[in-house]
Amino acid sequence: MRLGVMFDRDLPPEQLVPFARELDRTTVDDLWVVEDLGWTGAISSAATALAVTSRIRVGIGITPAPLRNPALLAMELANLARLHPGRLAAGIGHGVQQWMRQVGAAAASPLALLEETITAVGALLRGETVTLHGREVRLDGVSLVHPPAEPPPILAGVLGPRSLALSGRVAQGTIVPEGLGPAQLPEIIEHIDAGPGHELVTFTFLYIGDDAAEVTRPAAEEQGRFLQVEPEQVVMATGSAKEAAEQVRSLWSAGAGTVAVRPIGSDPLSHVTKLLAALQS
Repeated sequence: MRLGVMFDRDLPPEQLVPFARELDRTTVDDLWVVEDLGWTGAISSAATALAVTSRIRVGIGITPAPLRNPALLAMELANLARLHPGRLAAGIGHGVQQWMRQVGAAAASPLALLEETITAVGALLRGETVTLHGREVRLDGVSLVHPPAEPPPILAGVLGPRSLALSGRVAQGTIVPEGLGPAQLPEIIEHIDAGPGHELVTFTFLYIGDDAAEVTRPAAEEQGRFLQVEPEQVVMATGSAKEAAEQVRSLWSAGAGTVAVRPIGSDPLSHVTKLLAALQS
């Protein structure tokens, strides 16, 4: 069971370096960086975090397949994996379709694009020469000059049943978004239908304090719209430190191999510190 912490997209990018260094001094296993339209790029964020840490794994959650040519993405991931062996987890997803349309990158078949991208990137990272004439991806005899000796795991950031099944077929792990709870994970795992070693990463909001209900309401409303559920149904690790720790443990118990918390507010590490103390008690 792993514990990760997300560097929230709303935090100023210049805070990433001290944030990453501080996490590296804790018992946290992962630091997760994100790539959302208009915020920051995940590859540059991951490179920065890896460069200033020595222990934690850095997860990319996620790069949208429509914005990333698979050859270029494999080149970037291979570079990071060679510089920081064993410390990278590469998440790839469909991307938010509205955002993909905004930048003229919407795919005719998002499902085919994601499967072909993960397949091609994985093969390139393994040092293979790839020729693929797919529905969305076309590569002709492409290979990496410097493939990593230890290819990073590729995780699919997905949600729907068909996409979860895709992840089980072609990825080494699956990332599911904030708001899902222990009740949803067994069905998600059933849809993935993967063998041993497939990592399930669950993102979850974190806020510790008596004012949790008020502070987290905007996040619950936004994520509820994304998940198409009521805000009250968005599961979070909130309340007292003990309550937040119990929620994290419940996600592990339900099948999440990694729980990555997304602290809410301008002082994220204070919530992480309280959570760690509660988990260790």
